[in-house]
Amino acid sequence: MAVILGIDVGTSSIKGMLLDTDGGGFSQEEGRAGGAFAVSSQEYPVSIPHPGWAEQDPELWWKSLLAVLNRLRNENPKAYEAVAAVGFSGQMHGLVLTDGLGKPVRPAILWLDQRSRDQLRKIEEQVTMEEMGQIFRNRVSSGFAFPSLLWVREQEPDVWAGAERLLCPKDYIRLKVTGMFGAEVSDASSTCLFATGERDWAWEIIRRFQLPETLFPKAAESMDIAGLITGQCAEETGLRKGIPVIYGCGDQPAQSIGNGVTGGGRIISNIGTGGQISAFSGTPVYDRKLRTNTFCHGIPGAYTIFGATLTAGMSLNWAKNKLFYLDDYEQISREAATAPPGSEGLLFLPYLSGERTPHMDSEARGMFFGLRLSHERKHMLRAIMEGVAYSLRDCLEILREIGVDEPVVIASGGGAASPLWLQIQADVLGKPVRVCANGEQACLGSCILAAAAAGAVASPEEGVSRFVALSERTYEPSRERQSVYEEGYGIYRQLYARTAHL
Repeated sequence: MAVILGIDVGTSSIKGMLLDTDGGGFSQEEGRAGGAFAVSSQEYPVSIPHPGWAEQDPELWWKSLLAVLNRLRNENPKAYEAVAAVGFSGQMHGLVLTDGLGKPVRPAILWLDQRSRDQLRKIEEQVTMEEMGQIFRNRVSSGFAFPSLLWVREQEPDVWAGAERLLCPKDYIRLKVTGMFGAEVSDASSTCLFATGERDWAWEIIRRFQLPETLFPKAAESMDIAGLITGQCAEETGLRKGIPVIYGCGDQPAQSIGNGVTGGGRIISNIGTGGQISAFSGTPVYDRKLRTNTFCHGIPGAYTIFGATLTAGMSLNWAKNKLFYLDDYEQISREAATAPPGSEGLLFLPYLSGERTPHMDSEARGMFFGLRLSHERKHMLRAIMEGVAYSLRDCLEILREIGVDEPVVIASGGGAASPLWLQIQADVLGKPVRVCANGEQACLGSCILAAAAAGAVASPEEGVSRFVALSERTYEPSRERQSVYEEGYGIYRQLYARTAHL
């Protein structure tokens, strides 16, 4: 029996999954497909110390992981003892700076942080758009590690003096379990200090900005072995000392694998804290206008291409907790379903923390447009769900422009738990939408990569065929609803252009 532990370091929570790769006699949780039989998670907040900032204490991730692993061990003792390899996925773009011993020198700056606008302008003065495309395959944005790093150097010189290593969030947790510094290509490419096509750090840019080369750990492929569980980690977690740990990958490529997308034929529509429309590519193709992102995939030699909206599920969370004080998302879906498609002319721009695709504008702002006295809470809730879907449609349209399109959508993230939101996505995107029967796709993807690295499966593709299953239901687009949403999308596309100067 070979059990794999997958760990996903998310923005809102950290998750752990145990994957039984050979059916070793452990009963699976009811309703879970494949070999995933145990999942645990621990939520934590995002700190907003100033408007536009977004931080987390890396030690909070570690303490939360200890709680997750403790539950997994107590509820599945035999399986926990049988863990043969550990894999990782994690939120991308974020900046973790540590000293030479691996202790964080400040809180992590997260992907949705907008503080580095001045630094972003300085980057754009010294790196042309053509260079960004040729080297990064991406446009540098606020929240990416590159401008965040420059902000720390300029605004916190004492912190900068003690910083010796740059890590992404999941790299820090991997350091905690192996004692080894390291980077891997998918997360490193999301920093925008990486030559994505060459799958190595952008040393020319690093030297141009006079950044210490020693900050940047060697970048390995996601399936490479990063180290072994240390004695100290074994004491704290109960994992056996010496278990191999792979480098892992960013949450987007991990979700791709966990959704069964290791080649063409499907695209992924993810509604988590942020939202993405993503596709698999064998080459580092990119949008010449740099409105999308192209990052290295967790599968060697491959790439993930996607458009991103910053506040997808977070927009609904904002309405739930700050506008209407509702109890849960099921209540939101039930109430929103009582409003008609199109929300009787009410539109929502989900630009609550700036926007990436297609505007790449950290100063973009959200809005409700078209409010009338007849509108109620149900219309506003549905308009938020529809506005997020319109934003995902923006992403899909640009992927189509660069020749990336597939006939079927696989929906994932927390938004996939809402049948209403799934149907809205089908109608707005104009494609049939399906959902994986497996939960926690990023965790599952990290497990599959680790299983392939450890030899428990022959390849990630074999892992997908064995452990990923689609639910039976397909959400088909309705012509009647599509016509309503085509009209709404036409107005939606004009709102940013007509108000951006304000």
